Amino acid sequence: MADEVVLLDFWPSPFGMRLRIALAEKGVKYEYKDEDLRNKSPLLLQSNPVHKKIPVLIHNGKPVCESVIALQYIDEVWTNKPLLPSDPYLRSQARFWADFVDKKIYDIGRKTWTTKGDEQEAAKKEFIDCIKLLEVELGDKPFFGGETLGFVDVTLVPFYSWFSVYEKYGNFSIAPECPKFMAWVKRCMEKESVSKSLPDQDKVCGFVAEMRKKLGVE
Repeated sequence: MADEVVLLDFWPSPFGMRLRIALAEKGVKYEYKDEDLRNKSPLLLQSNPVHKKIPVLIHNGKPVCESVIALQYIDEVWTNKPLLPSDPYLRSQARFWADFVDKKIYDIGRKTWTTKGDEQEAAKKEFIDCIKLLEVELGDKPFFGGETLGFVDVTLVPFYSWFSVYEKYGNFSIAPECPKFMAWVKRCMEKESVSKSLPDQDKVCGFVAEMRKKLGVE
């Protein structure tokens, strides 16, 4: 019996993009359901009754919530093209940096376009500092996973789709400060599993502009 895989997601979500990339990388066919987060579906509320958030991966009727947990699940169920290394120490390091991305990049990135004044300036500086720290971890490797796309790459690269939002509303530029990081982004985007899973930056910018308009934020 073939696996039945459903992804409950919201198209601009970098967390959902992680699962789209992983499923594409491993060649897993799935049904994509885009959620209206202002009117969440009964399936989402039933599948994730605790947090009521996307993304949710449903595999043969069983829901897996939280993107990093779902990413590990995908890697364990579909073992071709492994994202996590086999070595326990290297696996722990990959999980450490994925946790760093979760705790830092989303919140700081959000502050670059939702705050003003000193708070915004501090967020921009901290964002660049975080990217530079990731550049150090990347070193001379093509990917965080080494020679191939790995767990940290899949966790991090979705945020690239939001860079135009950060730069437009934060009034700063990331590329000149972080050339090694942008070269890594380019390598990731050369992979079809990544490029086809990330929405166009202009589309994300348009979505944010519309959202700000509805909220009355200039």
